[in-house]
Amino acid sequence: MTAPNELRLLPWSGLDGKPCYLSTDNKAGYMSRLADNIESIQLGTATELLEHATDTLTDHDTDAEDLRLLAKELTGALRDVLRVATSRGHLLAVSEPHQT
Repeated sequence: MTAPNELRLLPWSGLDGKPCYLSTDNKAGYMSRLADNIESIQLGTATELLEHATDTLTDHDTDAEDLRLLAKELTGALRDVLRVATSRGHLLAVSEPHQT
């Protein structure tokens, strides 16, 4: 079984907003693959949103409401990308042998 320090941070949170973790030795299991797929979708969404933000910010006719909506969407995407980065960084740290 997975050691407590090797839990995988999943790319979604619980109903109360707390992080969800996966404990498994099977990196090809259903939940691991589901998490990988959702992370991929989240990163793709962030890429598309960044392109949209670039277009929106260069459009001089963009109004304040559109900018607020963009900021809200970017905040959500940044939260998702940070969770993915944190999870993957932790997985790398656990899987790589420590060098002294």
